[in-house]
Amino acid sequence: MAKSKLITLLTPVLVFFMGTTVAMAQTDVPDYSNLDNWAAHPWKLDASDSIPQPLRDGFVPDSSVDVFFIHPTTYLDKEQPFGWNAPVDDAALNQKTDNTTILKQLSIFNIAGRVFAPRYRQAHINAYYTADTVTARAALNEAYGDVRAAFAYYMAHYNNGRPVIIASHSQGTTHAKVLLREFFDGKPLQQKLVAAYIVGIPVEPYWFASIPPCNTPAQTGCFCTWRTLATGYLTPFVENEKYTAVVTNPLTWDASQPVASRESNEGAVLLNFNKVLKHVAGATVHGGVLWTDKPHFFGNIFFTTKNYHIADYNLYYASVRNNVKLRVQTFLKNYGPGQQGH
Repeated sequence: MAKSKLITLLTPVLVFFMGTTVAMAQTDVPDYSNLDNWAAHPWKLDASDSIPQPLRDGFVPDSSVDVFFIHPTTYLDKEQPFGWNAPVDDAALNQKTDNTTILKQLSIFNIAGRVFAPRYRQAHINAYYTADTVTARAALNEAYGDVRAAFAYYMAHYNNGRPVIIASHSQGTTHAKVLLREFFDGKPLQQKLVAAYIVGIPVEPYWFASIPPCNTPAQTGCFCTWRTLATGYLTPFVENEKYTAVVTNPLTWDASQPVASRESNEGAVLLNFNKVLKHVAGATVHGGVLWTDKPHFFGNIFFTTKNYHIADYNLYYASVRNNVKLRVQTFLKNYGPGQQGH
């Protein structure tokens, strides 16, 4: 699939996981005691440890909170060389994952504490668009099985009672929605949820029974979500949705302030990881999406897409990073690192 077509289409999700527990085969699940099966892990140096140069001053690492991140689809090869699910040990695909989403998305969250991101047998991008829903369901189920196994291993061996942030993008959010419902929603572990940043895939207003949307900047135990499009544009998939997806404004973080100008944007991180660009994009909640005028940066004349999916986090990099810090501070102040919240 051509990149331009991918950017245009990558908004919908086929929701296959409607129950809180998903039955799936457990064959060939990666061994998560092996650090090679983690794209990010606090016991090794990886791309998630990176910090854009302008944001490095005053950074003090903390280990009071953990971040569990589920990366988006990077298996995009038109020929589907691995079939419907990618292996976790393909060096080229892993390098692509690490140099894109782990570097430019997950690095946002290292301000919160320790970060974990499993490699998993991600479904090919075509799983979202094929008419063969049985095959698509199987591919996404296999991917979720790995994510679930990685999280269970994390909880058993690494968590040790620490508060948790769940973060994700695109296919990662398809899986994060299910993970949150299975392990957190109305469960004891919900008391340890600092917040969830589940971005790039619509979150139905009825998806969670007990986890509310984040309606204020310092609220904890809640979830944030958005999909970014050009002002005035709606994809056909959004127009056909039978519900209005939950949307968080990633500049105001306040449900009572749905509009923010680009002047309030503290910094985007785009192609050059070490350049933080201020005032690139505004944010307006419109129905089930986030609208922004065409981003302002040198060379934007060549930026012609109206679907900003791949930049959902990066347009608001500094704002998300600061908000993560605020929610962590609030949680620790109210509950402490070893206490129950909410």
